[in-house]
Amino acid sequence: MIEAAARYFRLHAQNLSGAVSRLLRYPLGSLLTVLVIAIALALPAGMRVFLANVGALSGSWEGAADFTVYLDDAVSEERARELASEIATRADVDQVEFINRADALEEFRSQSGFGEALDALEDNPLPHALVVRPGQTAVNAMETLAESLDALGETALVQLDTEWVARLRAMLELVERTVDIVSALVALAVVLVIGNTIRLEINNRSTEIEVMKLVGGSDGFIRRPFLYLGFCYGLAGALVAALLVAAALALLEAPVRALAELYASVYTLMGLGRRDTLVLLGGGAALGWAGAWIASARHLRAIEPT
Repeated sequence: MIEAAARYFRLHAQNLSGAVSRLLRYPLGSLLTVLVIAIALALPAGMRVFLANVGALSGSWEGAADFTVYLDDAVSEERARELASEIATRADVDQVEFINRADALEEFRSQSGFGEALDALEDNPLPHALVVRPGQTAVNAMETLAESLDALGETALVQLDTEWVARLRAMLELVERTVDIVSALVALAVVLVIGNTIRLEINNRSTEIEVMKLVGGSDGFIRRPFLYLGFCYGLAGALVAALLVAAALALLEAPVRALAELYASVYTLMGLGRRDTLVLLGGGAALGWAGAWIASARHLRAIEPT
């Protein structure tokens, strides 16, 4: 039994080695096929990286769901801080940030350009404020929380833009759904490309296949080298796709950094993470195997010894 298992794994290792040797034997044709697969796989991978960077740049979905509670002018800073602590203990609140009226005025002065006009004011017109991050981002839950905070005696105004939240959610869902559709279409295209490549390989080796069938070779034995060839095409294409995404991010890094500096910010582009890279490589290899299986299962039956 051990000897049979060893022979089984040895055959698979030989088939894999033979597939790699065959790719290296025809470098130009193999390179063109791998590049086609890589470009196809790089498209959805790059779109997912773009989504991840947009999410990080916008401060994430939770940040977009924040809303502001403006307190009455008569509320002292000490009481405002107490309210912030009390609201933060609620189960439907994730975080509360206290904004001092003096700090708010200074920030408005530095960013608005109306410093001289503000100096003419006798009193600070801005109230203390609380920036509330809800624990749930569903619109109904946020509206319920806002109504509860608006009912507090110290509250003057609750600024909640649920339309913006709903629009942001709809946009994110639309983009994610588009990426999923593109990924499915690309997966189909990769399967077709690899399947057609394996079909040509089977036709070129039809005489060899006929001889193998004459000496009693099973369909599984004959099919296995083509499966590993498709596996190698898919894996190589996925590896090159990961390199293409990394190269594109490297080219965009300097312009993005310059743009961030114009807004007095620092931002670094995120690339493919370890998990995403493994999914890309595994998905490419699986698509290559699937394309080779479909092509070999269909065309090997048409080749029979005469």
